[in-house]
Amino acid sequence: MSTRVDRTAGVVGTGLTKRYRGTVAVDGVDLEVSGGVVGLLGPNGAGKSTVLRMAATVLAPDSGSLSLLGLDPSHHDERVEIRRRLGYLPQDPGLYPGFTPFDLVDYVAVLKELTDPGRRRDEVRRVLEEVDLADVMHKKIRKLSGGMRQRVALAAAMVGRPDLLVLDEPASGLDPEQRLRLRSLLSAAPTVLMSTHDTSEVAALCHRVVVLLAGMVVFDGTPGDLAELARGRVWEDDRQDPDAFRSWQTAEGAWRHLGEPPPAAGLVDPTLDDGYLLLARGTHR
Repeated sequence: MSTRVDRTAGVVGTGLTKRYRGTVAVDGVDLEVSGGVVGLLGPNGAGKSTVLRMAATVLAPDSGSLSLLGLDPSHHDERVEIRRRLGYLPQDPGLYPGFTPFDLVDYVAVLKELTDPGRRRDEVRRVLEEVDLADVMHKKIRKLSGGMRQRVALAAAMVGRPDLLVLDEPASGLDPEQRLRLRSLLSAAPTVLMSTHDTSEVAALCHRVVVLLAGMVVFDGTPGDLAELARGRVWEDDRQDPDAFRSWQTAEGAWRHLGEPPPAAGLVDPTLDDGYLLLARGTHR
């Protein structure tokens, strides 16, 4: 059966719900991702990985509707078509330690139906070079560092130039230089949905952020919009304010506070961290 693929569409979910043994992991999530890099931000247990597993066709929602690349993953033929055009990096990739990076990515390329041996080898080398693993592509995965293994899994997700990348904590284990390289790689991808609990990754990688708390979307906007939630709620002083809900000392020695500022407080510009902390605390206006 021939299936028409809409390459401009990414993820469209409405009322997505998933339960595990009576516990609601994802609770009525509406999500639309089409182009660019979109980050799911939230603490551990917020439901980020469950949303990504549904977007990667690993899990089916218990209720709600889901469209991926303009196709319905609940239909077998359309799900197969989605998987041909989707790259997935799970939270725990489960790499085969006896494989080399080349062997593993080549295996994924076979699963992606890249049948021509010469073109497949060229594609495998391309993605391994893009994640800076050309020098170790024939070394056993068991002998690689944690950061290198993460890059092997990322290369496997990128093979075949997928229309949709679904990445669970893609920067985990990467050093600063590799995180910059990751930023460049993701900026060239058509559509990326990634999860993180690190606000610095959102600021560096994402043009849009969706905050999940207790399985529900509580914010959807730009990183700048998230920072602005804390406008007028952040101040600095030379001493700690016991009435602030969160306080810490800056590198310059001043005390930075979040909460309801006292009269004549020295208000400062908010950051992404400030907005996220206030949102998670439930004290934003």
